[in-house]
Amino acid sequence: MVDERGTHDHDHDHDHDLTFQPNIEDSEPGHYELMTYAIRELLLAKDHLTPEELRVAQEKVESLENSDGSKVIAKAWTDPAYKKRLLDDGNKALAELGIDAGAAKMTVVENTEDVHNVVVCTLCSCYPRAVLGMPPDWYRSKSYRSRVVIEPRAVLEEFGTVLPADMTVRVHDSLADLRYLVIPKRPDGTEDWSEEQLASIVTRDTMVGVTNPSAS
Repeated sequence: MVDERGTHDHDHDHDHDLTFQPNIEDSEPGHYELMTYAIRELLLAKDHLTPEELRVAQEKVESLENSDGSKVIAKAWTDPAYKKRLLDDGNKALAELGIDAGAAKMTVVENTEDVHNVVVCTLCSCYPRAVLGMPPDWYRSKSYRSRVVIEPRAVLEEFGTVLPADMTVRVHDSLADLRYLVIPKRPDGTEDWSEEQLASIVTRDTMVGVTNPSAS
């Protein structure tokens, strides 16, 4: 874990995965990547899309497999006993819902009024795929991996997440044998919502900790 002062609670003398993900910024973009970038910039320049609309659309495409994670969070929000079990032993609690988290330990952290958690893997792209599917490009990028441990608030603001000045930000660095899942803070105004309704507002980015769910 890294706090806002940039101190770790573990060293980096360990193996993450057998092969490291390439730094996306260091790779030459292909033809289709360049075309996609050009079209995106044109849509933004012509005000056909806002940056937020683009981010939400991209997240939906990239997180088609995160329904299991959304259901886990919705249950944690509505079942205090299950949330306690999830925080105590993530792997075991996930198994209750038929989710196999694999050999890696799944550590679950909770956002509160005073603490905001965000997840990264500084050396490669260790990611809770069992509940979130494949990691998005930005999570694997050198920029995110290097900056979020140094200036987490600035990075979060780029995702549209502005936190109170007195809130503690904790950055959790994943390992080959350790994954993190964030329980985002439940939005106000959802007290009477069903688990299905709650699951619909839980996205991949909220479970990584770069955004917060919204009831609107």
